[in-house]
Amino acid sequence: MVVFLEFLNKIGFVKKVIECIPVRHRSPNSIPPAQTFVAFLVSVAAGARRFAQTSRLRGDRALHGLLGIDRFPSDETIRNLFLRFGMGEVQRFFEPMTEWMMERAPQRSEGHSPDLDSTVFQRHGQQQEGALKGYNPGRPGRLSHHPLLAVLAESRFVMHGWMRSGNSGTGRGVTEFLKEALALWGERGPLRVVRADAGFFDTELLTFLEERKLAYIVVARLTKYEKREVTRIVEWRALDEDYAVGECEIKLMGWNKARRFVVVREHIRDSKPSVGRKPIDLPEYAFRVLVTSLAAEPEEKWRDYNHRADRENLY
Repeated sequence: MVVFLEFLNKIGFVKKVIECIPVRHRSPNSIPPAQTFVAFLVSVAAGARRFAQTSRLRGDRALHGLLGIDRFPSDETIRNLFLRFGMGEVQRFFEPMTEWMMERAPQRSEGHSPDLDSTVFQRHGQQQEGALKGYNPGRPGRLSHHPLLAVLAESRFVMHGWMRSGNSGTGRGVTEFLKEALALWGERGPLRVVRADAGFFDTELLTFLEERKLAYIVVARLTKYEKREVTRIVEWRALDEDYAVGECEIKLMGWNKARRFVVVREHIRDSKPSVGRKPIDLPEYAFRVLVTSLAAEPEEKWRDYNHRADRENLY
């Protein structure tokens, strides 16, 4: 926690919050809104998952000294602060904060790699707006939110995010979301490649990326037709005794052109679970299929995509 607080001080985070937060209190005895917001952030970093759990830090005088405060806000004070945030306050606060944070993203001559992903936020109770039943592997049938995120992989920086209802599909609204993310990013530097899992395998997204001249690597959603085309590949190049790579071009229904598919074939072993899909007519193999606009060797694109494997840990 000391390291985290030193980091916030070093980058001037608290000063920026004081500058941008749109809520003001008239009472001279109230805890300043910026101080309440930072206390909430520190509580989350310390493991709080509910407003009531923020009270655990009220008796930590050493922490109060590090924060430079005399009074730590109660959970009711923190809750009341967020109740004063409507859509207008959210935009007035987070737009300049996002701009400031993006300016701190490190420069990379080779470009950043935006990873598109979604996750599940489990919810409890009936009062949270947008919390609906949907995909929730942790607690099936319970309410949740299904946020959409764009993360710059190399700097582990959340570029943009949308909070969505729990019944939203993975790729719902992704093209409009990416337009916003690119507008926020502006001309800060090149984007090397956009990576996404099979939930984002969508004609509209691929076409949009090609129109913007953005390279992409997206996991293919395997239909019967795609499985058939993959199993027809004749030329396989062995990487080792368990892995081989191949490629083909496929024009799916509704597409205006064929696109490049790179395929990783893995020999199924009892000692290690396989990640790819297992066609019925080739039960000894599992296949990982990616669609890409890049011309590099298939194994390079596969390894490139695998670099996003720890993204869920970031969330």
